Amino acid sequence: MPYSLARLLTRLSFRQLQVFHTVCHHLSYSRAAEQLGLTQPAVSSQVRQLEQALGQPVFEYVGKQLYITAAGQRLEQAVGSIFSDLERLQMELAEMEGQVRGELKLAAVSTAQYVVPYLLQGFLRQYPQVDVHLEIVNRARATQRLTENRDDLVIMGMPPESSALRSTPFLDNVMIPVVRVDNPLLRSKKVDPQTFLNAKLLIREPGSGTRKALEQWCQQKRLTFNPHMELGSNAAIKHGVLAGLGVAVLPKLSVRAELKLGELASLDLEGFALRRAWCSVYPAAKHPTPVMQAFLDYIRNTMGELEQLVYGEAL
Repeated sequence: MPYSLARLLTRLSFRQLQVFHTVCHHLSYSRAAEQLGLTQPAVSSQVRQLEQALGQPVFEYVGKQLYITAAGQRLEQAVGSIFSDLERLQMELAEMEGQVRGELKLAAVSTAQYVVPYLLQGFLRQYPQVDVHLEIVNRARATQRLTENRDDLVIMGMPPESSALRSTPFLDNVMIPVVRVDNPLLRSKKVDPQTFLNAKLLIREPGSGTRKALEQWCQQKRLTFNPHMELGSNAAIKHGVLAGLGVAVLPKLSVRAELKLGELASLDLEGFALRRAWCSVYPAAKHPTPVMQAFLDYIRNTMGELEQLVYGEAL
């Protein structure tokens, strides 16, 4: 039988809730123990004490797989809310002291991984007491995380069109046609875009921002979008071009080193470079934390400097 609230408060600890929250995240006692610096028996003991206080199991094994029970799911919602409130309190107390301190949770689509370090470089120099947690995901996962309100901000190109989201562009994403340096197309005086598209085009999976931008451009120019091979990341596509598998349209930042080394070359094609914007995106109903607001202000105030820092001579 569950304890009364007064007795429950005397038997629960934040450590138990932290352990529970971590096990929920990993669905593994051993991985939770590794993250928390505890032994697996210690994690199991904390969970048992929590279950005794609640009077219900919060986890169960089916075969060898750990699952969260219905009571555990409800507790996870409550714990998430408690920890979010405590985090906001910590930030607000720091703000009262004239400081910006706390956690900044970011997610970025894979192509934005070349941009985010430049954003963080100056921001963390200005706010050294901020802890940044960054997840690199594909566009579909980034959109899902927005729906679930998992992050403070998502950095992505071509955000979903929705009145439920607030999106602010801050930097051009310059995409260029690239080939290996021995590709026969480089020997032609002029290459038309359709010839390039027919030259074994390597492309991302459906739904990715890079692919979507190229598909839209082909529609506008009334060209046939003719993919030869789908690969799961821009890095894989770049190496595919280097291996001679075909040609590609890639963010300039992702191939800048290979262009300088002479391993890849950019074709002079009509209509290129394609320019889309990197955007900071978050749910419109979200109330920014002090750290999140500081990061938004930093992006807005340094857009011009950021373009020079990121691209420099490359533009």
